[in-house]
Amino acid sequence: MSKAKDVYDRMMDQDYCSQWMGVEPVQIEEGHCSIQMTVKKEMLNGFGILHGGIAYAFADSAFAFASNSYGRVAVSIQGSMNFLKSASEGDVLVAEANALNVTHKTADFDVVVTNKQTEERLYLFRGTVYRSSKEHLA
Repeated sequence: MSKAKDVYDRMMDQDYCSQWMGVEPVQIEEGHCSIQMTVKKEMLNGFGILHGGIAYAFADSAFAFASNSYGRVAVSIQGSMNFLKSASEGDVLVAEANALNVTHKTADFDVVVTNKQTEERLYLFRGTVYRSSKEHLA
């Protein structure tokens, strides 16, 4: 098993929000993470579409797993998201996070959230993490 997958498993054990969202791994490797979830009724806002905070949390989970995949503890210091289209109950979403720039102390990532059934891009997330010197698996 890879270090990135080991870190994902350790983080997921205590990531109760990702567990509640039903996050499942698709591909986990250094600098990259792809996860999926199915939109549940409890995730909808008053308009019957995926709540923006849940969409952000889902993208943020992929961001967290990707940025920690190198083995060092990384925490978010900035994040923003564009909402292109909405998701509905029953939609299967995929969040794919990729490293853009990784330095000793910071790293930047893009996350694209798509509807798995239609392959439409729904949400675009960009974030920066602070990379501490603490190791996950030490």
